[in-house]
Order: sequence, then C-alpha cells, then structure tokens
Amino acid sequence: MLFLTERAELACKHGGKVEIEPTQDLVTIEGWKVLVDSNPESRTISRCPNYGATIKPCRNTLAVKTGYSEFLRIEGRRVCLDTVTGLTDGTPPGVVKYIVKSAGQDLVWEGLT
Repeated sequence: MLFLTERAELACKHGGKVEIEPTQDLVTIEGWKVLVDSNPESRTISRCPNYGATIKPCRNTLAVKTGYSEFLRIEGRRVCLDTVTGLTDGTPPGVVKYIVKSAGQDLVWEGLT
C-alpha cells in the first residue's frame, strides 16, 4: 500500500475532485509532503457532475472509513495509504464514497515484500 502525498488524486465516485491540503511538513517523498490523518477528511469536492432537482452533488468528504496506517505515524498521526476511502455528503446520503485515483508517488509503501 503506497503512502499518499500532497500530489495524490482523490475523487468522489462520480468523478468530482477532492482538494487536499497537507498538515505536516516533516516527511516528504520526492519533495511532496506525506498525508496524515485527517488530511482527506472535511475537504472540498469540486466538479461533481451528480446534480439535479432533487440530487445534491458531492461537496465535502466525511470521515475516512479505511486507509490509515495502523503501524506508521508522523508526529503521532497515522500515515494515509492508497486504500483511503470514506463517504461524501452527496446524495444518496450514506452511499457515495470518495477513493484514491493516484497516490501521488510510487516509491514508498507500507507492507512486506
């Protein structure tokens, strides 16, 4: 499982882009800051195409359900992995997920080889 960096691409299942902002600057990969909990949470989602008269597009990410490292931490905060996923605030409620499309790097991972 790859570490996520600030170059990572996250999106709602409809294709809307999740805006990411790193909160630590101690650890980088190729000059890009590694993401930690809760960087993917409560973030703006732009360009979600799922809208209509009674349909609310995805506008924000909610809590991460899976994808934080259980082993590695930076300044006490869990490292984000490329398995990060959680729900958005879009309709239908409690169904639409956000996912990682790209980790933003392909050099550093967690796991046994």
